[in-house]
Amino acid sequence: LSGKDLTVLDQKSADQVLTEIKNKNWIVSDVEEKPVTRKPSAPFITSTLQQESNRKLGLSSRETMQVAQKLYEQGFITYMRTDSTFLSAEAIKAARDSIVKKYGKEYLSDSSRIYDGKKVKGAQEAHEAIRPAGTSFQDPDQTGLEGAQFKLYDLIWKRTMASQMADAKQKQVSAKIEVGDALFSASGTTIEFPGFL
Repeated sequence: LSGKDLTVLDQKSADQVLTEIKNKNWIVSDVEEKPVTRKPSAPFITSTLQQESNRKLGLSSRETMQVAQKLYEQGFITYMRTDSTFLSAEAIKAARDSIVKKYGKEYLSDSSRIYDGKKVKGAQEAHEAIRPAGTSFQDPDQTGLEGAQFKLYDLIWKRTMASQMADAKQKQVSAKIEVGDALFSASGTTIEFPGFL
């Protein structure tokens, strides 16, 4: 198999390949390991909140904004219409304090992660990213929220917390296995340090 040379096997062809290789020696011909570092995403802006809410919670953009409006009015989150990924010093301190208390120092990024709202074209600098409100972040379980409000607050809380956490360290392994004329490949990832995950 190389480039666009691809043959889709029907059942008969697949069975034939199986018969040919079944009793042959399987040889691991190549193993490749590489470390992978994953960085956390920036805190939410309006569009990324809508996308994640749709992907993870199944809420439409309109539903997301209605729920966010209620959370904002009740003082749980900052203003939900923003193009800025910027977090105030107060928010960064609140997130970092919560991370140390909840997970331990090793899960904290070495230094404060600064997300520059100016990278987003026409970002409103007056606004922060969407985050839990206040000088200390309330754990989702302690809010008394329910249903969609709980789920959306939880999503915002996690994204804000993750933005100040350590990178995740993973190991990607891919192997090539030869048997007769066939070449198989397998790959997987192991988490060596979960970090923000």
